[in-house]
Amino acid sequence: MTATLGTSPSVSAEAARLVDRLADNATALRCEVATGGAGERQIDLGANCTGSLEAGRQLGEICMGGLGTVTISSSSSLERWPLGVVVHSTNPVIACLASQYAGWTISEEESGFFALGSGPARALSRVEELYKELGYVDHHDKASLVIEGDKAPPASVIKTVASACGVEERNLTVLYAPTSSLAGTVQIAARVLEVGLHKAHALHFNLTDILDGYGVAPIAPPAPDFVKAMGRTNDAIIYGGRVQLFVKGSDEAAKKLANELPSSGSSAYGKPFAEIFSEVEGDFYKIDAMLFSPALVTVSNVETGSSFHAGKLAPDIVDASFQ
Repeated sequence: MTATLGTSPSVSAEAARLVDRLADNATALRCEVATGGAGERQIDLGANCTGSLEAGRQLGEICMGGLGTVTISSSSSLERWPLGVVVHSTNPVIACLASQYAGWTISEEESGFFALGSGPARALSRVEELYKELGYVDHHDKASLVIEGDKAPPASVIKTVASACGVEERNLTVLYAPTSSLAGTVQIAARVLEVGLHKAHALHFNLTDILDGYGVAPIAPPAPDFVKAMGRTNDAIIYGGRVQLFVKGSDEAAKKLANELPSSGSSAYGKPFAEIFSEVEGDFYKIDAMLFSPALVTVSNVETGSSFHAGKLAPDIVDASFQ
């Protein structure tokens, strides 16, 4: 189903201003800015530097193409883990699916580089099939690519990325932070709304009927072990994340979405993610895709005034994961 979201606002234009601001304040945020081998700007938010929670908050807004706000608060609804992020977007489909979603597979056999790219650069390259459905086109002379990892791509990959985005290498900024970093754990928690939108898309809900969105998730304490860090950041959303979507259309469709959206509907639900990952021997494709969802969902129909609730928070599982 084509969403036909149009060509504006530009996620790349909005994000460019946020990226420049982050770069200007890099020292205060404990981040490092460098020029890469192809002339691109690199911003390290936690691989070879300490980074910060605030850097992760800003990275979350950059991922959303400047069309969403990310706020650090003490209202995660989990008694032992109150520190969380509150995410809101008035353009949730564009912000989350056309920009924030990590849907661009970037790889090069010669260098062995592999990463999933997210952020507004995706909307310039439009290499993913998803954009045919969204009907969203972005145009800008600057591109911002976000990578969840500990290194930026080599120069050869940068040239490929810049070409796909239709920009000069010097106008490409690559921002990266590993899952185990302060910034990484915040920017992943800030994907709680995006996870809800992606699940709605997988359930074939009419995306043009989603008008507004809000999400909240606890911030997982960083862990130096990658699998543990990955498990914690997933558990923050799967077992501790809440989303409210404001939609139009029929109550029947809104209720169906609410009932099918929560993670508790997955056959894999019920264990910390690190345990699930271990049981499938590290093969993501063996994990039920329906698990990747917020824990608690509210869908509010603005045309009828009805709201539908489903799912549940699982603080005991979050506790087991975060300890």
